[in-house]
Amino acid sequence: MSDRTELAQARRWVVKVGSALLTDDGRGLNDTIIARIAEQLAVLREAGSEVVLVSSGAVAAGVVRLGWAERPGALHDLQAAAAVGQSVLVQRYENAFREHGFATAQVLLGHDDVIARDRYLNARGTLNTLLGLGVIPIVNENDTVVTDEIRFGDNDTLAALVANLIDADALLLLTDQEGLFDADPRSNPDAQLVTASDVNAPELDAMAGEGGALGRGGMVTKLRAARLAARSGTETVIANGREEAVIAAASRGAPVGTWLRTGKQPQNARKQWLASLIQVQGSLELDDGAVKVLRESGRSLLPVGVRGVHGEFARGDMVSCRDGEGREIARGLVNYNVDETRRIMGSASGDIETLLGYGGDPELIHRDNLVLT
Repeated sequence: MSDRTELAQARRWVVKVGSALLTDDGRGLNDTIIARIAEQLAVLREAGSEVVLVSSGAVAAGVVRLGWAERPGALHDLQAAAAVGQSVLVQRYENAFREHGFATAQVLLGHDDVIARDRYLNARGTLNTLLGLGVIPIVNENDTVVTDEIRFGDNDTLAALVANLIDADALLLLTDQEGLFDADPRSNPDAQLVTASDVNAPELDAMAGEGGALGRGGMVTKLRAARLAARSGTETVIANGREEAVIAAASRGAPVGTWLRTGKQPQNARKQWLASLIQVQGSLELDDGAVKVLRESGRSLLPVGVRGVHGEFARGDMVSCRDGEGREIARGLVNYNVDETRRIMGSASGDIETLLGYGGDPELIHRDNLVLT
């Protein structure tokens, strides 16, 4: 299958750049590569697409800035290097994007920020707001306090979680290799690039096993990331970031790198992922008008349509939405805790600030976080 229509039609991209691509033999940042990435992403933005950049390279930049001869082994030294290098990394990107008239924003995340409850809603809201403002978010693992990213040294999983978080159409993993091969090209002259494959194809697991081609150069984590991104319907491409205009080529559906396709409609896939994300913590009893709106219009649930609140739940918990006879209509991630919900139920969204003493989301459950059952 060579038709990459899904990629050509993608309008929300997560682009991940690895350390091997950004740094010169692991030391310092390659300003030429950074400028090239910024230029390509600027072109993508000017064409009407939204972009989130997930970038490694903070530790390598910090090592050089601190004048160390080599990458340290001690955890606290790595965290210190990340803290110093992160500002260097973001400044380089800011300068590069400024040349094209785009502002950037630094967003430091841990895995918990994009998979759990209120953090999920907060991170999603912030990134969507930045995209709406035309800003290019630059995301990195919060290496100064999160240990697993430094120990395992890869942002592929984080990029996939960000793709889940913002409902990205496509994830582009840029590395210093051409993509996935069916054998090790360094030892097998007949090794062939896997140009396209179903993301869950079992033969990819065989390649990723011990001694397999995918087991080298971080390809195992890229395959896992592609499968994680596919849970919300995101298509993944693994490509060589040193190839000229590779981002433009991937975004127009050109046959570059390896396309790991989901085979699912994005919205349906995301709903399946969301439905299995969190256990139900409470329930909301809806009036007939709200039931009709959810069933027929696919709109958000507003406080005015709620006439009963049951159970104990916090902001970001999954709650069940039921009709007057107790039948479940939908499930979703709620924007208010149980006490707040009781105070605003039955009221217009414009009254939320008066009732609570502070402003909040106009929806009790946003349609993007709502699954009909």
